[in-house]
Amino acid sequence: MLAGCNGGDGDAGASTAPVIDATFASEHQAWRMQRLEELQAPDGWTSLVGLHWLEWKSHYIGSGSTSGIRLAAGPAKMGLVSRDGNTVWFTPEAGVDLQLDGQPLKGRVRFQSDQDPEPTVIHFDEGQGALSLIRRGNLYALRVKHANAPTRTNFAGLDYWPLDPTWQVKARFVPHPGNKTLPIVDIVSMTSEMPNPGLLEFQRDGRTWRLEAIGQPDGSLFVIFADRTSGHGSYPAGRYLDIARPDANNEVLVDFNRAYNPPCAFTPFATCPLPPPENRLDLRVEAGEKNYAKPAGDQS
Repeated sequence: MLAGCNGGDGDAGASTAPVIDATFASEHQAWRMQRLEELQAPDGWTSLVGLHWLEWKSHYIGSGSTSGIRLAAGPAKMGLVSRDGNTVWFTPEAGVDLQLDGQPLKGRVRFQSDQDPEPTVIHFDEGQGALSLIRRGNLYALRVKHANAPTRTNFAGLDYWPLDPTWQVKARFVPHPGNKTLPIVDIVSMTSEMPNPGLLEFQRDGRTWRLEAIGQPDGSLFVIFADRTSGHGSYPAGRYLDIARPDANNEVLVDFNRAYNPPCAFTPFATCPLPPPENRLDLRVEAGEKNYAKPAGDQS
């Protein structure tokens, strides 16, 4: 399921692979295993089976043919989703077996989205399925997951470029003034203004490269980038990097060995943010996760 570390075969004359420190290799293998486990979790990204935009003020939902929004899994009649301005409600169908916070769901509840402090997750099919709400701009959509999703049960595993310590680079964090934001377009063509506290500047192949960073609530950074391998070894729409908060000297370690694919590489039901123009590198980053090879017969 995971590509092995390339440490050479011991024949120095036949291999130019970098020497991999045992601790470096062990830490990266642990990171890869955690990534794999999260993707394949019963509610991980590979479990997505539906994304349904709320176009009207109310929708009856369920897997049956008479539902206004027909789900890929779950009860034939699940309930009613209604919207009053920016407030969304869910009313379960009488007698249907649904769970909320581990308790049977019997009456109407406010349906909180992924942009709220405590998003609502409604479980069905004895906990195997999950229904949640996402908000993108002023639009809302139902996100449906199921443990028996074909993208999960037929998951083909992850592949990586060989580990290379030279792709672990020290970068300088250059702060932006004020509360700067960066417009980020997602795969469904919606634009969001993301907090953009600064950029990362690093050296590679005798040149200086820059990546605009998105700020996270805990001070860490998130980078969406594309490079010369995008569509030529790595996922065409780009990859992601999670980076620790800058130190007291405004320095950070950027490890491209931990570049990973967005959820859209595995499912058509995600709304992945895409790289901004500033983060399209004229550089082959042959490190990190390669493009996902879908199993034969998967047309998603």
